[in-house]
Amino acid sequence: MTQDRRLEGVSRRKFLIGTGAAGAAAMAGCSSEGGDGGSDGGDGSSGDGSSDGSSGDGSSDGSSGDGSSGGDQETETEDDSGSSGPKTLTAGGSSTVYPVANTAASYWNANRPASDSEYWPWQEYGIDNSAELALADYFAGLYGFQPREDGNPPFNFSVALSHSGTGVRKVRDGLVDIGNSSGNVEDELPERDSYESFVDHVLAVDGQPLVVSQEIADAGLDGITGQQLKDIYKGRINNWQEIDSSLPDKELLVLGRVTGSGTRTSFVSNVFDNPKEETTVDNRFGQNQRLAQAIADADNAVSYLALAFLGTDGVSPISLEWEGTTYTYQDDQNGLDSRGYPLSRDLHYYTWEGTDMREAAVINMCLTDFGQETFVAPNNYFMLGESRRQEEREKLPDQDPIDQLS
Repeated sequence: MTQDRRLEGVSRRKFLIGTGAAGAAAMAGCSSEGGDGGSDGGDGSSGDGSSDGSSGDGSSDGSSGDGSSGGDQETETEDDSGSSGPKTLTAGGSSTVYPVANTAASYWNANRPASDSEYWPWQEYGIDNSAELALADYFAGLYGFQPREDGNPPFNFSVALSHSGTGVRKVRDGLVDIGNSSGNVEDELPERDSYESFVDHVLAVDGQPLVVSQEIADAGLDGITGQQLKDIYKGRINNWQEIDSSLPDKELLVLGRVTGSGTRTSFVSNVFDNPKEETTVDNRFGQNQRLAQAIADADNAVSYLALAFLGTDGVSPISLEWEGTTYTYQDDQNGLDSRGYPLSRDLHYYTWEGTDMREAAVINMCLTDFGQETFVAPNNYFMLGESRRQEEREKLPDQDPIDQLS
């Protein structure tokens, strides 16, 4: 698998994604509960050691996000038209997982017909859809949901943007159905005695790159060692010339994510073998989008970042030498998807006390070849291999196809 694997999106498809019910408005405007009680600034950043502390789930379709009842039974409610049907599936949490979840929600909510082979290419993927159902109707139908007469999906899928700690807490508390997290729940909620009620559904893999401002890359920096990385985040290296005398005589601007974000949790856990390790940074950001922009706006910054945001202009990846192996973005042998790369991590959909049929329908869609190549790869994450996808499918309840799919 290559790291620049993408689908060649066309303008119409991009338009449909951008105008889906779970659109990009959430990406621009949402904030989250903080991990340590600090408040965020107007640009989404906070001071050293503080957290993005504003509240709200940022749901983009105005749903209440009151969660599901858990178990394997779907819940019914009244929709805006007064008809009875399954209630909106709600997800929230990680800004790293958000691009995958938001793309999936946009496709689901659009529910394009089987005749729209550009948007719903079921024949291209060998999907057995002889009844020629629309996209969401097909995947929901595998779990017993009947199509609606008005062409809308059997239930809507709403995605909110915050960060991983918020996502796993909200699914635990019944405020959302799916908690998006880029960190393991054991690291995000280390105070718990038991994690048995969480069901971990892995959708993709992220290889966190190390990045610097473009000016530092242009000056000749192409990589650092693992020890240098540790020293940077412990405040033991303060000037770029301490890494290489040929680099500019500038202080390092060390950036990172807020406490409670899965990106930070995974980083400190992998680098320092401790998810609660204290680090020394100049500024922390509540979302990857804002962190990437801060790196680009500076001329002396260094940071870790979620892979999906590596395309930001002014942000340049650098290599990491770790235990004798140098890992480089888009390297065929030792790329960021290598098992030995220390900053590789799974991206999670957590459900609570089982997985209901709505959750299973959406997760199953994401685990198909269609889902992986449409939701995961274009967002610059690594697709799961077939063996891993089969492991994830085994966590789902048995399918109960409607008559059209029997």
